[in-house]
Amino acid sequence: MRNVILAESAGFCYGVERAVELAGKTADETGGCWMLGDLIHNAHVVEELAHRGIRKAEKIDGLTKEDTVVIRSHGELRSVLDELEAKGVRCVNATCPNVVRIQKLVAQAEQEGRRPVIIGEAHHPEVAGIASWCRHPLVFEGPDEVQKWLDADPQNRETPVTVVAQTTCIRSLFESSWKILKKECTNAKIFDTICNATHKRQTEAEEIAAKVDVMVVVGDRKSANTKHLTEICKKRCPRVFQIENADELSPDSFNGCSVAGLTAGASTPAGIIKEVYATMSEEIKAAGGKEESFEELLNQSFKTLNTGEKVTGIVTAITPTEIQVDVGAKQAAYIKLSELTDDPSAKPEDIVKVGDEIETYIVRVNDIEGYAELSKKRLDAVKVWENIEQAVEDKTVLEGTVTEENKGGIVVSVKGVRVFVPASQSGQPRGADLSAMIKQKVQLRITEVNRARRRVVGSIRSVSDEARKAAQEQVWANIEVGKHYTGTVKSMTSYGVFVDIGGVDGMVHISELSWSRIKTPSEVCKVGDTMDVYVISFDPEKHKISLGVKDRSVDPWEVFMDKYSVGDVASVRIVKLMTFGAFAEVVPGVDGLIHISQIADHRIEKPEDVLSEGQVVDAKITAVDEEKKKISLSIRALLAPSDEEDTADEAPVEE
Repeated sequence: MRNVILAESAGFCYGVERAVELAGKTADETGGCWMLGDLIHNAHVVEELAHRGIRKAEKIDGLTKEDTVVIRSHGELRSVLDELEAKGVRCVNATCPNVVRIQKLVAQAEQEGRRPVIIGEAHHPEVAGIASWCRHPLVFEGPDEVQKWLDADPQNRETPVTVVAQTTCIRSLFESSWKILKKECTNAKIFDTICNATHKRQTEAEEIAAKVDVMVVVGDRKSANTKHLTEICKKRCPRVFQIENADELSPDSFNGCSVAGLTAGASTPAGIIKEVYATMSEEIKAAGGKEESFEELLNQSFKTLNTGEKVTGIVTAITPTEIQVDVGAKQAAYIKLSELTDDPSAKPEDIVKVGDEIETYIVRVNDIEGYAELSKKRLDAVKVWENIEQAVEDKTVLEGTVTEENKGGIVVSVKGVRVFVPASQSGQPRGADLSAMIKQKVQLRITEVNRARRRVVGSIRSVSDEARKAAQEQVWANIEVGKHYTGTVKSMTSYGVFVDIGGVDGMVHISELSWSRIKTPSEVCKVGDTMDVYVISFDPEKHKISLGVKDRSVDPWEVFMDKYSVGDVASVRIVKLMTFGAFAEVVPGVDGLIHISQIADHRIEKPEDVLSEGQVVDAKITAVDEEKKKISLSIRALLAPSDEEDTADEAPVEE
């Protein structure tokens, strides 16, 4: 059997690993740099960093603008960061992204007139750093201090509060604290800021501690998350040792121990964990010191199955209702069809084959009857949650389908997990009908996960905004006068339309929409229309683009000259009425004047007595001024002459 159960999540978390990598990279680039205090809570790692040229400074007095400082993973006081900036010292911020988020939350809370409440250890550098991002923070280590503050002054219950947690806070302490505040305060906002990796590490350590004779926790004694791991393990295991390295272990620690557990804090390097694991295995064997019988060895060759654990086995048989799996245990194991897949029409043989290796979840173990019930479906669900949690840290873009609209937003199904997307993060305009998004496939990022409450929050807008920003940068990087785009009409005004040419809106003036005279853009297009446009001008600083639609390769005057001559009769459209006559469109982009004396075969007071804008009439071309591109038209010339009217031709009149 396995003498030591090693926690899968033991060792460096994402934030610590990122900080160490950033520090090493900075040292390589600069030839040596500084860290303020300990970069992470592990003396062994800090010593190794010193060998790589990363020196430790307790104060910033001696630093100059020639120096480079790496900010530790726990974060730093805002006043210190401001002073470094004032001195011109280059800073490389290795603060854990989870800590940065909490700093922003408390700063925002104070801007909104709310009192920031931090659940954590007041003297821990992470908490001190977070508190420095607001002026009047409240720091409580647990529910007792919360209740004491509430009881101290009745007005405290009326104070709007925003509640956050130290990333390594024990979940039970945080939950009991925020529940009191939620119940007794009239206006409380709660943000679960405990690191997902921390919660996973604590849960796993608790589960292992309940199964072993001795539990070993490895980590620096200054590390808060290591201390919390030890506290959690002591509740489930009577013998718990917190050590910094393998040298602190002894055979006496494992007297009477057959199975020991091992976990490690987030700042413990893999090398130390590996060394402790090997030492523990040897010490347990040495403490046992007895020769085992063949029967004992045979029994130990079988796995011990425990409800709730993962187990990998080989498919040995398939029936219409279940599959049988060899998991290397004394019990016979099987998976019901209902625990294999959610698809009621699926057949077992379509999902797995005899000989396939399959990873499953142990639902129930019956030692009396000698069988174990397994579930692949539940394990898949667990993996999905793990992937969802990892997606928060990695800021992964996921794809899902909108399944419903509910109060305040929409629900997106991501691999079977319900993700709530607030209306403000849906990517739709304020007040839009969100039900229109149902059944649409969307891309989103996960912004918040509370696995205990099965609550997941996501943002579609962050993905669409990022894509739009990238598209905008692409447009501005390649735009040039005369370049053609296929765009979409986004909005309309009385003076023109705005067209999206790939993330950037350009304006087409009404005069550029058509060669013909139009009064409103709606005469030629509508919102949503696809439009071929070209760039007339652009201003990158003001982010303004002027677009055109009219085909400049075609000269309307040449079209007119090719089609008509003096004496020809044309069907024209009245486009403008003046006191001296009417302008009529002969071909798109070319107008002619019908003088008031040439409108009718009798004297009229004003053109609108006979004509109206938009009216189509026949007119004779009586004169063409090619130099000024002016045309004279006559309706009267096509009518029988009247004795009382002057029949003299009129020269073209300027518009």
